[in-house]
Amino acid sequence: MRLTAAVRASARDPLLQVVKTVLATIVAWVVCDLLIPDGPPPVFGAIAAMLVVQPSLNQSMAKGVERSVGVVAGVLLATGMGVVLGTSAWVVLLAVTAAFGLSWALRLTTGSGIQIAISALLVLTLGASTPDYAFFRIVETMIGAVIGIVIHLLLVPPVALAPARTALDLLGVETAEAMERLADALVSKKTRPGRILLIVDARRLSPLRDEALETIEAAADSLTLNPRAARYRGELEAMRETLDLLSRIGTQVRGMTRAYVDHYDEGVREEPLVPGIAEELLRAAHDTRMKLHLAVPTAAGGLDDTAPALTEPLDTSAPQGMRWILIGSLMEDLRRIRHELGAQSG
Repeated sequence: MRLTAAVRASARDPLLQVVKTVLATIVAWVVCDLLIPDGPPPVFGAIAAMLVVQPSLNQSMAKGVERSVGVVAGVLLATGMGVVLGTSAWVVLLAVTAAFGLSWALRLTTGSGIQIAISALLVLTLGASTPDYAFFRIVETMIGAVIGIVIHLLLVPPVALAPARTALDLLGVETAEAMERLADALVSKKTRPGRILLIVDARRLSPLRDEALETIEAAADSLTLNPRAARYRGELEAMRETLDLLSRIGTQVRGMTRAYVDHYDEGVREEPLVPGIAEELLRAAHDTRMKLHLAVPTAAGGLDDTAPALTEPLDTSAPQGMRWILIGSLMEDLRRIRHELGAQSG
């Protein structure tokens, strides 16, 4: 692993996210300093605002609660230990140990546990172990958290639908191309490396599906508590339904590809049924792109023909020898694809 991979992200955070974080930190510092003039610099408030500004409002609320709970517990723990034991170095270390022990006993999140320890550490090393000091640090943290959420809410709450559209588009296009590749393989001679490549390409559908699911979940998270959510709920639901459709079709496509490779026979393309199966796969690829275009209007740059193509029944005749295993498997998976795409079973 490259050393820079540990500290550098694959892509920059949005500039607006950086602006929000900086602005929330500055506003929290100024407001806390005005409201609590007699005391140390408002470090707790500034840190709270800084940590609360997350990529989505839902995450910001969760981080605000996590931060507030951690500060309250850490400040109370440090104040109690400071009053009883003083503020010696060994007390500081004992407080940090107790903070992590408390977090483990209560099954708190890692972030909450670290926040308890940091708060206790700051109180014992930078502050005074008095009830008044503890109270004002808690209030300061609450102010910072609220300011972070308000800043995030006022400055264009993010809606992460664009990455979901892109990932779903990629999955749909790759699913259609996998059917087209299989259709071509059925009516042409394929070498062993070519057949292996066919399997490798079909297996790419699984990670692409997982990536699409992850981005759609991120989009849903960005709409939680978002005042602009109502405008995008319909599109998000359409993307979920399309992902389910593509996932089911992808399962059949991988199965058809696996069956073709496992039961490959150079003479199979001469079977009367095979050209019809290949043609139906091409029709299915067309209809997959059509449904993707209807669910994600920006997908694939639009289609000239949006009429369903997968409507033709197959004429059946008995395959020769053991080829019926492959032909039967392909026909059953194709039937399921037709069903998913809404074709009439003629």
